[in-house]
Amino acid sequence: MLLLDTNILIDYLRDKPQAIQFINYTGKFNLGINTIVVLELYSGCLNRAEFAKIKKTLNGFIHFDLNESVAKAAIDISHTFALSHQLSVADTLIAATALVYDLELRTFNLRDFRMIPGLRVSNSLILP
Repeated sequence: MLLLDTNILIDYLRDKPQAIQFINYTGKFNLGINTIVVLELYSGCLNRAEFAKIKKTLNGFIHFDLNESVAKAAIDISHTFALSHQLSVADTLIAATALVYDLELRTFNLRDFRMIPGLRVSNSLILP
């Protein structure tokens, strides 16, 4: 299973062919999102129609809630990398979710995550 970063879902919502093909081929039931990704998408909504589209699109993805284990992992990541890499709260919680649930993270922003030990991260949307 893979955890998706917000930027991949943004491309999917913008009907970018590579993101659509990747998600449709992989299947939403094999792809995870967390609460932070949902909140980032909702916060970018411009109107009710866009909000409804996002809400409908998110149906079918596996949802990983934030919990105490994710919070503790995020604090450890932040303690180590917040100053040296200016890691955002959102990215910290996304990385922590991937680590706690042993998921590979797919993102277009590798530099935001590649320094985190044990985190499997890729920007590949290439289909096998």
